[in-house]
Amino acid sequence: MKTLGVILAAFLMLIQYQLWMGKGSLPRGVQLRAELASVEAANEQARARNAQLEAELRDLREGLEMVEEKARFELGMIKPDEIYVQVRR
Repeated sequence: MKTLGVILAAFLMLIQYQLWMGKGSLPRGVQLRAELASVEAANEQARARNAQLEAELRDLREGLEMVEEKARFELGMIKPDEIYVQVRR
């Protein structure tokens, strides 16, 4: 009976060792959660920067179209190889 107790105690110590010092230990889990939080924060910053760049790109694309439209209608500018016909009302 005494050997059974020693064997069970040894198994208990082995399990506790793996829980506190092994590959999937509690301190390692805390460390991984902290790393995950920092990576998620960096990803959120990257997403915000990407959204800002997309908005700037969209503004530039639409902005050039707006400038071209204003130049055509208000100033009567035309592109090369175009014929400008003005109709008076």
